[in-house]
Amino acid sequence: MHALIVVAHPDPKSLTHSVAAHVGEAVASSGNSFEVADLAVEGFDPRFTATDLAVHRREVPAPADVAAEQARIDRADALVLVYPVYWWSMPGLLKGWIDRVFANGWAYDYGPETDVVKKLRDLRVHLVAIGGADLRTYARHGYFGAMKTQIDHGIFDYCGARVMTSELLLESETRDLSSHFATAREIGRRIFTVPQRCEIADAA
Repeated sequence: MHALIVVAHPDPKSLTHSVAAHVGEAVASSGNSFEVADLAVEGFDPRFTATDLAVHRREVPAPADVAAEQARIDRADALVLVYPVYWWSMPGLLKGWIDRVFANGWAYDYGPETDVVKKLRDLRVHLVAIGGADLRTYARHGYFGAMKTQIDHGIFDYCGARVMTSELLLESETRDLSSHFATAREIGRRIFTVPQRCEIADAA
């Protein structure tokens, strides 16, 4: 089995990259393979242009960079997104990757006279968000629930992909990070062993 781990952080020494590395190591130690898509290092262009709009309208095929990302996902049995929380959501780089890659005709089928057809029903998704605030802040303002509605349901359920893990690693700038790394390894070990939806509790 093969996992595609997508990372969206400009600093290769960041906690985001470290967490992704721990996930990958656990995937490999379980006898599976993984690939890291470092969107910042690879220079993925997140801008949704007129060409992307034409792709959405089914007027032109996907450009080469988008088709390459879709092929990477097609080769994977699981998609893992590891990212910092910016303004209570994912970074613009990762959102732009989703905007462009999860295109009409590939992630779903939709037209003016047709209902939505979900095309990613075989894809299993694991979300690992890293935040600086504490759990009380997220709970008091409903931020985590809002993120799950926007990302888990609004993006992936729309395409039929199943979110197996939706994890929030908190207090990333103030706490001992060893528990976060332990959680990342646990996620990596469970990616291909949990047969149904699994949401791991907050590590705090």
